[in-house]
Amino acid sequence: MKRREFLQTLGPAGIVFPALINGLTFKAFAESPLVSALTQAPTETDHVLVIIQLNGGNDGLNTVIPFDQYDKLANARSNIILPQNKLLKLNGTSFTGLHPSMTGLQTLFNEEKLQIIQSVGYPQPNFSHFRATDIWMSASDSNKYVNSGWTGRYLAEEYDGFPTGYPNAVMPDPLAIQIGSFVSPAMQGPSVNMGMAISDPVNFYNLINGIQGASPNTRGGKELTYIRQVAQQTTQYGTAIKNAAAKVTKQFSGYPTGNSLADQLKIVARLIAGGLKTRIYMVSLGGFDTHAQQVIANATDTGAHARLLQRVSEGIKAFMDDLNYLNAHKRVIGMTFSEFGRRIKSNSSGGTDHGAAAPLFVFGHYAKPDVLGKSPEIPLITSASDNVPMQFDFRSVYASILKQWFCVPDLTLENVMLKNFQNLQVIKSSAPCMSSNPDIIPAIETTLALTNYPNPFQQSTTLSYQTEGGYALIQIFSTEGKLIKTLLDKEVTPGNHKITFENEGYSPGIYYARLQSNNQQVTRTMILGR
Repeated sequence: MKRREFLQTLGPAGIVFPALINGLTFKAFAESPLVSALTQAPTETDHVLVIIQLNGGNDGLNTVIPFDQYDKLANARSNIILPQNKLLKLNGTSFTGLHPSMTGLQTLFNEEKLQIIQSVGYPQPNFSHFRATDIWMSASDSNKYVNSGWTGRYLAEEYDGFPTGYPNAVMPDPLAIQIGSFVSPAMQGPSVNMGMAISDPVNFYNLINGIQGASPNTRGGKELTYIRQVAQQTTQYGTAIKNAAAKVTKQFSGYPTGNSLADQLKIVARLIAGGLKTRIYMVSLGGFDTHAQQVIANATDTGAHARLLQRVSEGIKAFMDDLNYLNAHKRVIGMTFSEFGRRIKSNSSGGTDHGAAAPLFVFGHYAKPDVLGKSPEIPLITSASDNVPMQFDFRSVYASILKQWFCVPDLTLENVMLKNFQNLQVIKSSAPCMSSNPDIIPAIETTLALTNYPNPFQQSTTLSYQTEGGYALIQIFSTEGKLIKTLLDKEVTPGNHKITFENEGYSPGIYYARLQSNNQQVTRTMILGR
């Protein structure tokens, strides 16, 4: 292939196109709706969101441990249960502790820089890694397929017409950056991808130091060298990244070694402090698919999962310390997610199988420091198929961050998130919105009550609930996390209400009723008898 033909296959000059710079891959996130909404500039803000993906399905019950459910958890997980006396305690709560390897996150919580959101999931969970990841990235219902991501839709709302006319004087920098070899589907906009990927931390430092790797001794080696040279000359975003990185000559010295997550976060901290206007960064850590040998026998606070959680905890703590060192800590909110949790009951291989809901961390100077939600309900006797019942829809977390951190108006928020979701208070009310419409409406504090009678029941049971009015949702879930029935989904008046749940041939056993109203939710355990 001739050089001209080779170049023509890449795309027209002046457009941000996939390019190899010394092995460093840049990919445009043109089709991510969330990314395009974040990068247009109707909302002026210097706020940044850092998303940490824990690939494989993190075991939430081995990460955030319910002290008040410990005995029942020990019955369900006798071969992997953590020693109770080694669990890390958290200020202000006697019900929740952390894995012993997570001292960094314990410190952040006690410093009021970490929020723990209990039992995050979605109705009708999917236990395929690929499909579950797609659901979390797109923020779609589990029975619907959406060809855009939640951050991409947001950025598409903010940066109209991207990529045409970008970079420009208003937005000279990438809209979103992923540290990794692929572009996250979360950054896919309605029509184009909204961000770029930096394939490898080593190649990032080669880029900013101007190191050009040797070309392979192959028939295409000369063409590859030529493309690298052209890419370095024409990729304006690459120049912006180099310029931002060059402004930071010294960083926090306490980053752990041998920790790939920490390596990625160190790059993110440098780019943020260097002044990039990029609003969204995504990093990842794999290995959480712990079906076997999750722990070391007779030393269950050690092993594969302990090492992973230590990397997460140490990486986030060092990142936060670095942001503080670089005086960029007030600009950043971070969150973790995994495509699903694990089952309540451990398996015979010393591991856990694919499950449903799991805890999620929100961290940062302006993160609201508390434990949102109650301890997961653990049955006295568990089966291999039992799952943690969902308390919060993951899309409520997304929507709340967009609203409270990026000041996204309600109408735009509904377009980005595809429907309305419960508003959770994840950001401190003191956080500046830095928007043309800076007032953030605080989440309405409501007092919910949900009971049912009779309980146990056979034919039907009456659910009694109390709310201060507004939108209310009542759903019934099985212990596997599957949505059985939606009893209520509408605006209600303030006061006490009743609604009946009929047994339509359901199998006897435990079911969970979940009431959501405004920014709060409550679950109720119900027993269907024979």
